[in-house]
Amino acid sequence: MTPDTSSDLSSKSGTTTVATTTEAGRTAAVPRGPSTGRLVGLDLARGLAVFGMYAAHVGPDPAVGGPLGFVMELARGRSSALFALLAGFTLVLITGRPQPRTGRAGRQAVGRMVIRSVVLIVLGFALTALDTEVDVILAFYGLTFLAVLPLYRLRARTLATVAAVCALAMPQVLYGIRLLVEEGSWADTVVAWDPLARVSGTDGFMELLFTGEYPVLTWMSFMLAGMAVARLDLTRSAVRTQLAVTGGALAVLGYGGSWLALRLVPHAQSTVAAATDGDSAASAWWSDTVGYLVDDTPAAWLLVGAPHSQTTFSILGNTGAALLVVALCVTATDRLPRVRRLAIPVRAVGMTALTAYVLHILAIRQFGMEDEHGPALVDLLVFSLTAMVLATAWTRWFRRGPLEYLLHVSTRPARFIR
Repeated sequence: MTPDTSSDLSSKSGTTTVATTTEAGRTAAVPRGPSTGRLVGLDLARGLAVFGMYAAHVGPDPAVGGPLGFVMELARGRSSALFALLAGFTLVLITGRPQPRTGRAGRQAVGRMVIRSVVLIVLGFALTALDTEVDVILAFYGLTFLAVLPLYRLRARTLATVAAVCALAMPQVLYGIRLLVEEGSWADTVVAWDPLARVSGTDGFMELLFTGEYPVLTWMSFMLAGMAVARLDLTRSAVRTQLAVTGGALAVLGYGGSWLALRLVPHAQSTVAAATDGDSAASAWWSDTVGYLVDDTPAAWLLVGAPHSQTTFSILGNTGAALLVVALCVTATDRLPRVRRLAIPVRAVGMTALTAYVLHILAIRQFGMEDEHGPALVDLLVFSLTAMVLATAWTRWFRRGPLEYLLHVSTRPARFIR
């Protein structure tokens, strides 16, 4: 006789169970793997990423030194990498977690991601047109979504492998392409024929793919790593521990490897220092204080681990730091109820991250960046407290932030895909 089975789905910290009634009348909870529901630890990590971007844009300069300068330096570059990794997690949530959607549902999910990507690209260029000093990241994210979307059905191990291969190979490819851009006029021809460049007044796809601050060629590694993490069951302590160990190992390999390389390779530090506007390359293994390139990019630059250097060392180190933050946030919210409660305002910012990011760009357009209208630390506190108050109030009544809701609505035409 076939058991009479009824399902009552419930989600707690991302774990989904099915209450199954057997012939004997007993109810057994059968785990069904990681839920597609919201993991509060990821909201916390996303909120920290938003605050990290605030710190980079309106916070004190790391040159102030001391603990404050150290914290400000940690936020630079690593917060945007964390954002990119979490964006990869979001892609998997939309296209199916723990199992990727197939058939019509899969095509509709892909359609939603394509629409989201286009909207982010448009929004990114619109914010760039405001002419702030911020390197707006949204258009780069949008195109990176499109670049990695064909891989959404891959397993965690395969995604991690592809991310590792990209981290090892793409920085060298990008270095070669940038050399060609510096040496020839072909890039100008490409930009002249690029419709996106004409509409946006920027270098269009050339900038998004190769020459911008967040080139798709290298930043896709972070998103792929996030997709791999999304395939894992983060409700299991063993998985979180393994994630933290992996993150720590990558951070040591990235930053530590750069530290060793810059000291072991003859003339590496002096060459990097001569090619940048920084005073020294001594901190180039982990810090953006190395300065920006003002001359032709030397091959020694590939040994740098600074967050925005677009090198293998920087990608490994930043990915490791992002994985550590995710593991710690998920563990803390799962194991420590007090942390979970105290972090509600930060989690609320994470739930409305797109809105919080766009509003801070608009505020910068209105009031300027650090030290322009008052002490940078005060500016940072005002930005952060305002975001927490508004986000906490909003999320008490609404599931999505204002821009998150509009982005969701914009994807509704994907329902008509057959």
